[in-house]
Amino acid sequence: MEPVEITEDGLLLRPWRAGDADHVHRACQDPDIQRWTTVPRPYLPEHAHRFVTEHSRRAWAEGTGTPFAVCDAATGELLAACGLVSIDRNLDSGELGYWTAPWARGRGVAVRASRAVARWAFDTLRLRRLLWQAELGNHHSRLVALRAGFRVSGELPLARPHPGGRPDGWIGALLPGEVPAPGEPGPAGPDTLQARRAAVFGRPQPVLFADTGDTELRLRPIETRDLDAIVATCRDEQTIRWTTVPHPYRREHAEGFRRDLADLAWARGTGAYFTVADGHDRYLGSIDLRIGADPLAGHVGFMTSPQSRGRGHMTAAVGALATWGFTTLGLARVEWLAMVGNTASRRVAEKAGFTMEGVLRSRLPTRDGRGDAWVGALLAEDLA
Repeated sequence: MEPVEITEDGLLLRPWRAGDADHVHRACQDPDIQRWTTVPRPYLPEHAHRFVTEHSRRAWAEGTGTPFAVCDAATGELLAACGLVSIDRNLDSGELGYWTAPWARGRGVAVRASRAVARWAFDTLRLRRLLWQAELGNHHSRLVALRAGFRVSGELPLARPHPGGRPDGWIGALLPGEVPAPGEPGPAGPDTLQARRAAVFGRPQPVLFADTGDTELRLRPIETRDLDAIVATCRDEQTIRWTTVPHPYRREHAEGFRRDLADLAWARGTGAYFTVADGHDRYLGSIDLRIGADPLAGHVGFMTSPQSRGRGHMTAAVGALATWGFTTLGLARVEWLAMVGNTASRRVAEKAGFTMEGVLRSRLPTRDGRGDAWVGALLAEDLA
């Protein structure tokens, strides 16, 4: 396949040249490129030289890929890399990949380049489908794919997971006729809920603060030092009675809770799990806010360590977390559920401002079947 140039929407996409090596080497020192792509680590000058000469030329010559240098059409400045990282002619399918140099971010370069490559792949190469993949947690890449027109439809195990990263990734597909025109905002535009959530979950989990009057609370990510306290709380008779935590509860359960629920929810952008700690960073309890099928509805859950109950700590934490959900995640409603009879949990919710809405029959799993649940809700306008 003969290399080509594409000019679209202020960008020039051209084959790589030997003179690009220094710029590629500088760009690939960026921590985000090293974290989310499969470039060698450490990235050395010889890696950049081989990429712009041997690798890129071989991909074009053999028809296995179309690596483009993405440049400013007016100045020629190198901004990004974008292209088809693989082509399957048996299926007439290709996979799109990209990275943006740190000095060019925030200008929509990857979106514009992805659209240009996709349009060319469909119109000139006559491909019937493009795929996109990224590790769970790479929200910025996901947002680019959405804005380029991809439908992100699920998860799959990655063939080449990042060392130390997650083994699973998102997958998306784009078909002919689905590429937005140059200048169109397309899906997941800057003012959409998807863009807002990507900006939140694409960063490290924040620390939130709450005040009970005599104690300042910190809601922070769950850490290894919390696990013993989580085990102790989950062995408490009241926790066992009103939840379905494993019984007997062991250290590996706490490790799995952190790894497979808390950390994974943040990576997926489906929720946030926090430790509630006092001013001395002592564990007081756990709290979470999950986003379900309705993207504007959240669900709050919590458990309090036995020695911290009855002091108003969890009420303050619930209020702070719900406020964060409304103001930062753009939620319209936060729900609370508890087994009928769990009056301690109900008192926390009511004191935090939740309105009790009734009983849902057979709503929650129990240790011997299913049970009725109280349901309460807090709305964004309630904060006013």
